[in-house]
Amino acid sequence: MLLLYESALEVIKTKINVLNKEFVLRCGYTPIEHIKSRIKSPKSIVRKMNINHREPSIANVVRYINDIAGIRITCSFTTDIYTIAELIASQNDVKVLKVKDYIAHPKENGYMSYHMIVSVPVYLSQQVVYTKVEIQIRTIAMDFWASLEHKMYYKFDGKAPEHIRRELKECADITAFLDRKMLALNEEIQNYREPEYMPDLDEESYEEKTIEEVFGVIIEEEQIRENGDGEDKKVN
Repeated sequence: MLLLYESALEVIKTKINVLNKEFVLRCGYTPIEHIKSRIKSPKSIVRKMNINHREPSIANVVRYINDIAGIRITCSFTTDIYTIAELIASQNDVKVLKVKDYIAHPKENGYMSYHMIVSVPVYLSQQVVYTKVEIQIRTIAMDFWASLEHKMYYKFDGKAPEHIRRELKECADITAFLDRKMLALNEEIQNYREPEYMPDLDEESYEEKTIEEVFGVIIEEEQIRENGDGEDKKVN
């Protein structure tokens, strides 16, 4: 069973690396900062089955636990999250089983991330087995927050003091604000254009100078014509 999940992780990682390289060639930058993957230990699997009050048989584990194989993709911006999720889902041999968008709809404690449960084919010598993988996609700021929340959960066994939970929720709000600001700043940088050169004059003096120059030329040409005979006689 664990061989299948380890193989499924390798399949997903290969797909993501290929997509990322193609994205660099097409768009000139990488949307992925880093990737982490892990396989749940047998001890963790049994613990989760006990929490859910299910018999820890192989059949139940395969059916009810979706995150034995897990991969986390960390991006710079929230727009990259949805781009990557769409690219993964568009693969012909990837079956999307479930999606939870905790960015559009954060958890009550402030947790934000984009979760996908997918199944991918693992080609064995005599058969092909579709195996589930959980994919989490989040920004750097979201990942930083989630890391602290994870430590807090295990430190207090899910029963943290109220003031700590309240401050952590405030941090989640700050994280969401930071992601929005960074995305807006990045878009401004990408769309930035150098301003056109203008003389170092305020608007009024520039207009006055231009008008004087234009009318000066017109008046001078008319006075030259009035003097006649094709002679250039300058009139002050």
